[in-house]
Amino acid sequence: MFAVFKRARKATLVAVAALSTFALTACDPASLGGGPSINTSKPVPVALLVPRGSAQSGDSVLAQSLENAARLAIADLKGVQIDLRIYDTAGDPARAAAVATEAVNAGARIILGPVYAEAANAAGIAAAKKGVNVLAFSNTSSIAGGNVFILGPTFDNTARRLTTYAKAQGKSRIVIASSADSAGLAGQAAIRNAAAQSGSTITSSIGYELSQKGVINAIPEIRAATGGGASDVLFLTATTAGALPLLTQLLPEAGVKPEDIQYVGLTRWDVPAQTLALPGVQGGWFAMPDPGTARRFRDRYEATYGAAPHSIGGLAYDGIAAVGALVGAGKSDALTAGALTQGAGFLGTSGIFRLRPDGTNDRGLAIATITDQKVVVIDSAPSRFTGAGL
Repeated sequence: MFAVFKRARKATLVAVAALSTFALTACDPASLGGGPSINTSKPVPVALLVPRGSAQSGDSVLAQSLENAARLAIADLKGVQIDLRIYDTAGDPARAAAVATEAVNAGARIILGPVYAEAANAAGIAAAKKGVNVLAFSNTSSIAGGNVFILGPTFDNTARRLTTYAKAQGKSRIVIASSADSAGLAGQAAIRNAAAQSGSTITSSIGYELSQKGVINAIPEIRAATGGGASDVLFLTATTAGALPLLTQLLPEAGVKPEDIQYVGLTRWDVPAQTLALPGVQGGWFAMPDPGTARRFRDRYEATYGAAPHSIGGLAYDGIAAVGALVGAGKSDALTAGALTQGAGFLGTSGIFRLRPDGTNDRGLAIATITDQKVVVIDSAPSRFTGAGL
């Protein structure tokens, strides 16, 4: 799923409003800064930057899905007016910077998008000159910070959820198996950071070339690292479109059995459906968005537009939901960094989420396992945030 957010280059809104308004009553307005002042009694100009016009296959479908989801969210708002303005970036950083400048010069008080990391970074730099915040659809944590907040799900958030859950189940000695490419290294770093935060221990970390030969060559090393009872978790960064099918076939055959060590996946193991039949995923743990909330959004979108939303189309709905909830509180500083990062968060298309002061996000995730080739939620997604994060 993470490949959707970057190229080779680098439920209802009534509930949303209620959650966010409650949180804002506890905020100190003097502490809220980093953003424009708005007039909440008038339509709030919001710019939506989409990748329409690029040569990338599927970008036009993605762009339309983002626009549709944003308009669906606006229709759900109660007592808040949004003046939505659409800008096409063609998925290009230079174009994204140009239209972001155009948008803020035309009065946009916040920018939603773009999707790709370099384009989002460029738009953020352009918008910063006018003190406007950007809620990008990227999941690349390295571009987050300053006036750029990312809405896409991150490895860090997923790793925190999974390591915390594993620790609560008495499993805290982790072997990491990760590919040696940029995604694998980023996943490994996220797991290491999450382990440190949860009080878990990394007992070994095995890297492999992202190729059939590379995976095969890594099997004996993974077997050695997981043997002898020194570890109780095997954390895999592999995707279903990458090394996961081969790893989960070869590892059990080599004696690294799911019943002896807990398999945990950093990525979704439920898509595509044929993944559920792999021997090594049976009994494994992975994180996923709240299924009920995600299904309600998907059904609503299909009923309105006659087709399913793009897999990340709901991020535009989330952005509008957050903006609408904050503006609905009637405060002129509703779109400042301090307001955007209020601790209670928002209710979006896949459950609760909140923006962190460092520009990344927390998303409330469920923990699922695979039993008899079926997905079973074993720890529900939280309905509210507690403490500093999940």
